[in-house]
Amino acid sequence: MPDTTVPDTAGGDTVPQTYPEISVVVATRDRPGLLERAVASILGQDYPGRIECIVVYDHVDVRELDVPAGPDRSLKLIANTHRQGLPGGRNSGVEAATGELLAFCDDDDIWLPTKLSRQAERLADPAIGAVSCGLRLRGPGIDKERVLDRDLVVLDELLADRVMEVHSSTMLVRRSTWAAAGEVDEDIPGGYSEDYEWLLRVSAHTPIAVVREALVVVDWHGGSFYFGRWATIVEAQRYLIDKHPELARSRAGMARLRGQIAFALASGHRRTEAVKELAAVVRLNPREKRVLVTVPVILGLMTGERVLRMAQKRGKGI
Repeated sequence: MPDTTVPDTAGGDTVPQTYPEISVVVATRDRPGLLERAVASILGQDYPGRIECIVVYDHVDVRELDVPAGPDRSLKLIANTHRQGLPGGRNSGVEAATGELLAFCDDDDIWLPTKLSRQAERLADPAIGAVSCGLRLRGPGIDKERVLDRDLVVLDELLADRVMEVHSSTMLVRRSTWAAAGEVDEDIPGGYSEDYEWLLRVSAHTPIAVVREALVVVDWHGGSFYFGRWATIVEAQRYLIDKHPELARSRAGMARLRGQIAFALASGHRRTEAVKELAAVVRLNPREKRVLVTVPVILGLMTGERVLRMAQKRGKGI
């Protein structure tokens, strides 16, 4: 690990300060231009320690990248040896990682130069095993910051709400946290909500510290990858509920998840099932906002795709 010297405030001498090596995993498939932009933002961090960027190609040919690494920076290109999909790609990357700290970046997102240094400061506290930061949503018609007004996120908060600001591209965790929480779940249908499912396990092990700055730019397309994949969303959310019985501790949180199921059922033209699911949502939380957006879809007044696009323009999802 690189050493720097800092003043010893007690005696005036200097003492060595070490910076843990950070491994950053970027799972990708076929977005070379966006990928090079993401990798450049990782290797361009002002963090004084070593940074290892591991790009994992998801069952496509490994391609060389024209991104300079620089001192104390390395770029490793590997193939996904796990199940095809984002969870398998991230797990393959961590297996190849050598760093004491682990981070993830989506291949279409950008890190501001101070991200890792600001987050590593928070991990100096041994009681903290993971740290997030704020983000900026940037895309067609939107440029919006999302920054939390608190310094910690705990499990009960994630049970009640997804907490969008705790995004996969914002996370920096100790390797011990990864070991305690376990790999990203490769069995979750379609990889949908894989990041949220993993965060539930992380927050059961450690509070997640928050740097109150927008240090990640998210290329906001609002999850359009899932347009039309309504059956997958239904299966994934039911899988999540079955795997995490602790979700039942929050009526609001359960209403949110079942509201998403009802919306996906309605969008997939499974209206009878959607009505039954929506009735359960109302019993859990009559104020759940997904009731209002699901009813027009059930009635055939709007499509689920149109509702989702309207939400995305406001920087939100369903």
